[in-house]
Amino acid sequence: MANTSSRTLRLLSLLQTHRHWSGTDLADRLGVSERTLRRDVDRLRELGYPVRTSRGTDGGYQLSPGAVLPPLLLDDEEGVALAVGMGDATQSGIAGIEEAAVRALTKVVQVLPPRLRARVNAVRAVTISPTAAGPVVPAEVLTVIAQACRDEERLRFGYTARGGPDTEREVEPHRLVALGGRWYLVAYDLTRHDWRSFRLDRVTDPHSTGSPFRPRTLPAEDAAQFVRTSTGVPSGHTVQALVHAPADRVRQAVGQWGTIEPVDSGRCRLTMVSTSLDWPTQALGNIGAEFEVLSPPEFVDHLRDWGSRFLRAAHGPAASVNSL
Repeated sequence: MANTSSRTLRLLSLLQTHRHWSGTDLADRLGVSERTLRRDVDRLRELGYPVRTSRGTDGGYQLSPGAVLPPLLLDDEEGVALAVGMGDATQSGIAGIEEAAVRALTKVVQVLPPRLRARVNAVRAVTISPTAAGPVVPAEVLTVIAQACRDEERLRFGYTARGGPDTEREVEPHRLVALGGRWYLVAYDLTRHDWRSFRLDRVTDPHSTGSPFRPRTLPAEDAAQFVRTSTGVPSGHTVQALVHAPADRVRQAVGQWGTIEPVDSGRCRLTMVSTSLDWPTQALGNIGAEFEVLSPPEFVDHLRDWGSRFLRAAHGPAASVNSL
């Protein structure tokens, strides 16, 4: 049996990844008795985590929204700022970051009190994020749908299709996909008896029905490929460049948005994946060092286009006035 501290963290992790657990299932997962489990649950409550207990044949444990932000050690303002920042990261347009951000956002929103959830949505509604690559999706829409996918529970929501009327949908949610600056839900539509992809910025009032379902086989290689085929969204670009600067310097400029591999003391290989070639162009410019494009060829053309526009601006009317 693990020590008390590590077991408590394991219990918290399990509660964060499932809507409802029976006492027997949790005790089996942790390798403890149900009496020990009750003590561990009480310990989480003492730390401030809102664990709800239900009795009876369907009884068990569930992590519910609380009145404080425990163990994160954040005050109200910090909690709102963190959720807003992660909400922006979910729509950064940088492949691989959006999915991680929505997982983190879901965990934070789970423990936010309702009054702070409302503040997060209000702040995002009136703020134009410099990283947002498409329509802003409310944090609550993202998290409700992400939880339904995770827990394999049927989902209901209103939907406005392009050029069509508002409709009510009931689906078996499969996966959230971020492509082309937008979020999509891949799900089996129970009314139309077929697989569909839904744009989240057109979804209203999503809520889980609480009804579990047995996952169906998706008729595609993966969810992202299904969305590309059904909507025509382009694949992401993988840009590789040999940067003539030390890896530490490049890492400070690019951060987590790229993969840096040292070549020698003064050079490194930078790899970035993005749905737009504008982001890698800006990132390489921010480094302030010479570089060579390794791939793809179309990125070279993109750089030439940017360079031509900058040169025209440098030789425009303002440049002539400054030379007098």
